[in-house]
Amino acid sequence: MTHEWECVVVGGGAAGLSATLVLGRARRRTLLVDAGEQSNRFSTGIGGMLGYDQRPPAELYEAGRREVEAYPTVEYRAATVVHGAPEGDGFVLSLDAGDRVTTRRVLLATGMQYCPPELPGLEPLWGKSVFQCPFCHGWEMRDKRLASLAAGEEAIHASLMLRGWSDDVVLLTDGHPQLDGKDHERLQAAGITIDDRRITELIGTDGQLEAIAFNDGSRLDRDGLLVEAPLRQRSKLAEQLGASCGPGPLAPDTVRIDALHRTSAQSVFAAGDVCTEHPYVAGSIAGGAQAAMIVVQSLLAEQFGMPYPPE
Repeated sequence: MTHEWECVVVGGGAAGLSATLVLGRARRRTLLVDAGEQSNRFSTGIGGMLGYDQRPPAELYEAGRREVEAYPTVEYRAATVVHGAPEGDGFVLSLDAGDRVTTRRVLLATGMQYCPPELPGLEPLWGKSVFQCPFCHGWEMRDKRLASLAAGEEAIHASLMLRGWSDDVVLLTDGHPQLDGKDHERLQAAGITIDDRRITELIGTDGQLEAIAFNDGSRLDRDGLLVEAPLRQRSKLAEQLGASCGPGPLAPDTVRIDALHRTSAQSVFAAGDVCTEHPYVAGSIAGGAQAAMIVVQSLLAEQFGMPYPPE
């Protein structure tokens, strides 16, 4: 079977662009398929990213696309891979426009979908003044009136984390208090207030949280809210290709990889949020580059008999 591509990278976020850049520089015929669903696309800026600190994620992705498209062996397509399957010694991927492409290798960089709580008013605030990572948004929220919404031990962890950026922090339990006496002591010692009222709505304007409304008709003025937002796979592609998934610290269906970014499926690799235990942009860039280097070496092993995996 003649393969159209040596590698198809699925996902054009930080990991996918980084991987494609390395593959392009290695002169490998590479197709980058991007659905434009990067999880941080709602954020006003990338916090703590060297060279891009506080700049919009869209700027990073636009710059990355310009760089990878400069290499003659790379093609970028704005599309969604709707299905994939092994075929012969490679894979066939179906795109949403009806196209079918064949490839020797697949590198999954589809990221994950964040699932914040379903609260009225949250959606227009998400990624701006309602967020799930204090390291990404803490600086912008410094010295402001903050709240955290979480349950169990995560509630303690999230609230104490916020204390690094503000001394005005309230823990919201949304009517589900699950804290014991020792938890209360820890929070009280840190100057954190616990509020057990049921939340009915988040109130804000132009992405800025202004207040949290409760079912008793009262409101709590707040400037920022840290929430739990579990991760989920965006599609069944990994499963369709034969890659195993399993529970991790942040998601129930993380793609399993080894130290060389190989999944359990032969010739399928993964990088970025789709397989990491600690998602962040810089880590995704590094993971994408590392995975691409292994893909190149696997192709050279197939082509020239180079020892693989590398020593």
